[in-house]
Amino acid sequence: MRDATHALIVIDVQNDFCPGGALAVAGGDEIIPRVNALMAEFAVKVLTQDWHPADHASFAANHPGAQPFTLAEMPYGPQVLWPAHCVQGTTGAAFHPALATDPADLVIRKGFRAAIDSYSAFFENDHRTPTGLEGYLRTRGATRLTLVGLATDFCVAYSAVDAARLGFEVTVLEGACRAIDLDGSLAKARADMRAAGVRLEA
Repeated sequence: MRDATHALIVIDVQNDFCPGGALAVAGGDEIIPRVNALMAEFAVKVLTQDWHPADHASFAANHPGAQPFTLAEMPYGPQVLWPAHCVQGTTGAAFHPALATDPADLVIRKGFRAAIDSYSAFFENDHRTPTGLEGYLRTRGATRLTLVGLATDFCVAYSAVDAARLGFEVTVLEGACRAIDLDGSLAKARADMRAAGVRLEA
């Protein structure tokens, strides 16, 4: 067991991000055995869950004529328009059945506000609206975070950078993550994480 100040954050291991899902990440389900094994090592364990209403502004289907994976300008900045995914209450939004969810201390849902997307586990995409995760980790005494999950270049990277900016010591285990890699997004995400002081390990 690791020191009690060390928390594991498991990002979005949900059906829609795994093979066969609406926004599948190649090999997304391959990380699950390692993630499950890691849960036994940490005193503090948090799962995040993408949880969108059907009318979410980030869905291309909600913008007439828009194609998935194109950019739209939102009040909070540029936004990738995604295929509809992780819609509240659907099978796609559920955690992958192989993921061990019982050990988790907390499940934090994000992206539930229709007008704004939320990649990070800590803030909405306006970088101002908090999810409440920081406060939970502070009250549990966590100062070091290990992040795993889906996808490396979006929700994992945004979470890692925000956590580092909030003063946590952050490690991303890339071998327990998988990436979308949309137009070079993985290389950019890795550079952004390193610049923020995030440690990248296998």
